[in-house]
Amino acid sequence: MNDLATAAVPGRTRCDGFAVRAALRRAAPALAAFAAVRMLGLAVLAVWSAANGKSWHTLLTARWDSLWYTRVAEQGYGYSVQLANGDVHSNLAFFPLLPWLERGLSALSPLSPADAGMVVAWLASLAAAWALYATGERLHGPGTGVALAALWAALPVGIVQSMAYSESLFTALAAWGVHCVLTGRWVWAGVLASLAGLTRPVGAAVVAAVWITAAVTVWRARAGGPGWRAALREHRDMLLGVLLAPLGWCGYFLWVGAQRGSLTGYLDVQGGWGNGFDGGLAFASFVGHQLSGPAFAAGLGLLVGVGLVIWLYVHGVRRGQPLPLAVYGGTVLLLALTAKGYFGSKPRLMLPAYPLLLPLAAGLARWRPVRSWLVIGVVAVGSAVYGAFWLNGSGPP
Repeated sequence: MNDLATAAVPGRTRCDGFAVRAALRRAAPALAAFAAVRMLGLAVLAVWSAANGKSWHTLLTARWDSLWYTRVAEQGYGYSVQLANGDVHSNLAFFPLLPWLERGLSALSPLSPADAGMVVAWLASLAAAWALYATGERLHGPGTGVALAALWAALPVGIVQSMAYSESLFTALAAWGVHCVLTGRWVWAGVLASLAGLTRPVGAAVVAAVWITAAVTVWRARAGGPGWRAALREHRDMLLGVLLAPLGWCGYFLWVGAQRGSLTGYLDVQGGWGNGFDGGLAFASFVGHQLSGPAFAAGLGLLVGVGLVIWLYVHGVRRGQPLPLAVYGGTVLLLALTAKGYFGSKPRLMLPAYPLLLPLAAGLARWRPVRSWLVIGVVAVGSAVYGAFWLNGSGPP
């Protein structure tokens, strides 16, 4: 168990600066690998954008959802756009934590809200990489932790980690929250789950990880000893974490409902954007349409990609992935695959599902260093090229 975790698990109350510095020193190779992959992506984006007469800075800070987050930071909620087909795009669809941080940082510095959003994303992505290292180190050793952080940086849509989007902030909060569950720091897990719930709708996945793990822990404690009440008294910190976990997500959901005059107000807002959950029917129909038409190759690629991520999840669970990671990763994957809307955004929606990469990271850690880093390097180059091509083309949302 690492120093930071040991200092905070039950029975150890001291979590001082020494433990944090020691944990950071161990994570330094992972942070360096992560930063190198992301800098490569930014360098390729800058060159590609200049060749196309575009600004890499604008692509990262002032396109697509970045504009909506900046508008919330500058003007607050209440802005909407009605499209020609009658759909209404409201900025209530965007959770508030990133705009709050953009507004606060821009008020305390010369940065514009858009640039503040990019700075938050860059810092949060490093915090996420640290959490991924700590998770991999705890489960399989330092090599896995380094490989996990590098692989997450080198995902095909990894460039989003450097954009003024909320994925990096959410992943940092979620990954540290799940790590706190793994190490028995229930109050911190609840706080981080609540903050993740103020960042993206998929914050429900962190709440699920806290709740289900807590329920199983109490059940096992009850089965091996006294009754429910005694088990709950023994796990009072856990109960507090469970109560804190949903506050952010539920708070924003209910606030939007009050603004719209309907308990389902947030779902109605998402419906105006063409988003929602239909059990994956719309996505299955989209893939079927691709397979039956001239875009057969694209449809086949989508089918293979979905099969791969499902296989990675099942493989991780069968190899004994801890319950909090299995619940969190499975919920993120389920929500992404069963959502309707813009299907090109699904890879981005799965960006926070880092537990899917654990089996790959553990496998790479068992290889010779030269071989494993050669693989990561090739993947990183591919990610950099794809990210530059993607942002200079259709790009997000």
